[in-house]
Amino acid sequence: KALFFNAYKDNGDCESCTVTMYECIAGYGLGGSSIAMFGRVGGGIYTKAADVGADLAGKVDQGWDEDDPRNPAVIADNVGDNVGDIAGMGADLFGSFAEATCAALVLCAQSPDLAVHFTSMSFPILVSVGGLLACFLTSFFATHFFPVKKDADVETALKLQLLISTVIATPIVFFVSGVFLPYSFDISGKTVYWYSAAICILAGLWSGLIIGFITEYYTSFSYRPTQRLAEACETGPATNIIYGLALGYKSAIIPIVCLCITMFLGYTLGRMFGIACGALGILMTLATGLTIDAYGPITDNAGGIAEMTGMPKHVRKNTDKLDAAGNTTAAIGKGFAIGSAALVSLALFGAFADTVGIYELQLIGAWQFAGLVLGAMIPYWFFAMTMESVGQAANKMVLEVRRQVNEKRQGQADSKQVLDYKSQGVDKIRQSLQAALEGGINENKSIGNVQELSNRVGELSKILREKQEELEQAHGRALGAADPDSLETSNEQYEKCIAIATDASLKEMIAPGALVLLTPIVVGFLFGVKMLAGVLLGSLASGVSMAISASNTGGAWDNAKKYIGAGKLVINGEVRGKKTEEHNAAIIGDTVGDPLKDTSGPALNIVMKLMAIVSLVFARAFPSESKGGYLQQLIGK
Repeated sequence: KALFFNAYKDNGDCESCTVTMYECIAGYGLGGSSIAMFGRVGGGIYTKAADVGADLAGKVDQGWDEDDPRNPAVIADNVGDNVGDIAGMGADLFGSFAEATCAALVLCAQSPDLAVHFTSMSFPILVSVGGLLACFLTSFFATHFFPVKKDADVETALKLQLLISTVIATPIVFFVSGVFLPYSFDISGKTVYWYSAAICILAGLWSGLIIGFITEYYTSFSYRPTQRLAEACETGPATNIIYGLALGYKSAIIPIVCLCITMFLGYTLGRMFGIACGALGILMTLATGLTIDAYGPITDNAGGIAEMTGMPKHVRKNTDKLDAAGNTTAAIGKGFAIGSAALVSLALFGAFADTVGIYELQLIGAWQFAGLVLGAMIPYWFFAMTMESVGQAANKMVLEVRRQVNEKRQGQADSKQVLDYKSQGVDKIRQSLQAALEGGINENKSIGNVQELSNRVGELSKILREKQEELEQAHGRALGAADPDSLETSNEQYEKCIAIATDASLKEMIAPGALVLLTPIVVGFLFGVKMLAGVLLGSLASGVSMAISASNTGGAWDNAKKYIGAGKLVINGEVRGKKTEEHNAAIIGDTVGDPLKDTSGPALNIVMKLMAIVSLVFARAFPSESKGGYLQQLIGK
């Protein structure tokens, strides 16, 4: 241990230089978080504008299956999975990783016992390196020790990755803390021991695991919450949406409790440095969390390719099974990202408070209390802006798809070519339709009970809808046989939908981004750092609960739709699968939930982190705590 401490030159003669140097590193975190905003917010708007537009125009309007190549928005939808769920999530977690490390380094530099030794100052980075080693070792368990042998094992194997990486990381935490930290050191006026720092890291590490498992419980259709959500579709989309919202709100309870315990232990054992250690702990398994999150969009795109290329039906069924597990793992990844963002935000707040000299924040004060309430409103404002952006872009997408479909059908109707309906089985369909109509008329004459008559009419309506679909398919086959190019969607038509999603993502993220970036600057300069501290805490308190509930609500709605589509919903002994009223109700819930789980909910991570890191970067420029903001100085405190 002495070898490590003596291997580097003592920096005690330039302690202030060390503090200044590590405060400058906060700019690195700001850069990472800024890019995360573009990736998460812009990517979220892109992917959900395409997804919602494709669902409304394809599934609801036309009755097409998901990823039907006739849908001009389908390419934009599949591209959006990569933009939002891969690039967006990667940028988000990179931002958390950079900011947690920067916050811990800034706080380490405030300690006279840690700042003089390079090995002690490197402690936050070494914790992250230990996490990467744990994730690397974990990867061998899925490929060599517990390989997936059947469909049902996929979700379990992915979940096991998170558990194994957490277990492996636990002894690494004790090793790094014991070797690279002094036995005891002073920070923010408190004596902290190396094992106290280790406990803080472990609290964050295991909180991340619990949050992931709770997220899986509430969003996977293997468990009762999502199954009950699917059963609620029996009475229509309204009850599905009501129950889904309740599910999301309940799902936030245990994760918030876990975060509270981590924060309590961190502050008790190590003040703000302990909270920063908790943030480092939850991010130790970042590589594994990002891996299982990326699995979802990969399998989703595989299913889209299978559908668009006309591969056999069993291929799409297999990809749907993988995609259902992918939706759950994606929800686990989002829960992991939200939990880490909350701890990172609080760690950055601690670094900001130490930098501006706030050691005791009195919430009972005019400016502080006003800031707290104002900060609690910011996530709602941001949430509304991103939801509205998705709605506007999706509306443009639906109108464009409708225009293209109507033009194509009009062109087909104007065509003078003779279609060979007989070879497509239209005569048999016509005969079965006539038999159904005649049988229905004869039965209706003999039915005296009005309720029984109503039930019979409902059954007849279902048969007529099925015959309508068969006739449309026969017409399409006949048209394709006469003119194969008439059914194809051209690259130009696909590109128009891609352009709509791209333009919306670039334009619509400007206002939400400006809100998050400018709020701490305006508040800090005009109203002072005490009010800004209230704003940061208020946005954190409301943002984390909103993010968890929105993400889990959308994930549960999505898996409830897949649960019904897989034929797992049984009501009164009857299987209720695709093309049923229950499935249509689930599609509506899923469409509503898309921007919740992939745009507005996860984007709240950026609100919490970016406001805190901007405050930290500008901390030295704000008026001092004793003077107050410039507006405060004008009107008096």
